[in-house]
Amino acid sequence: MTVGVVMGSQSDLAKMSKAWEALSELGIGYEVRVISAHRTPDEAVAYARGAEERGLCAIIAGAGGAAHLAGVMAAYTVLPVIGVPIASGAMGGFDALCSTVMMPSGVPVATVAIDGAANAGVLAAQIIAVSDPRVRERLTEYRRSMAEKVRQVDAEVQAQAQAKTAGGAVD
Repeated sequence: MTVGVVMGSQSDLAKMSKAWEALSELGIGYEVRVISAHRTPDEAVAYARGAEERGLCAIIAGAGGAAHLAGVMAAYTVLPVIGVPIASGAMGGFDALCSTVMMPSGVPVATVAIDGAANAGVLAAQIIAVSDPRVRERLTEYRRSMAEKVRQVDAEVQAQAQAKTAGGAVD
């Protein structure tokens, strides 16, 4: 299984890398492209139209500002498209969030938080996990690992608080 990760410009690279880091951690293949809905619209359409032929099972599209990339992808494929609004400009990503989430009926884009590329990778894995038990098991282990990390931090914080209390510090 392979997921397409596309972004509107090179400036989105650092934020969008979280998507393929999550996919990689969950053992899912990916391809990465910089494609602009406005500056390279022919490439955007060709990418979306050819996604199934290339074996993609979902597309993660990140863009800031007008953020039309995810919508263009969704318009030209029936594969699930996950939009990542990128924070940029005076509105801090709110403009991108609105552009990504407000799709017309019949052409949905699943949308994660502003700069939420890591969650986009996990969501793509969850979509794949519906039909792939190996990915489902890796997701289950991923969740177990996250929970264990929180438990470890909790134990450390409790120990620090108890040490301060035992030392005479009282709030």
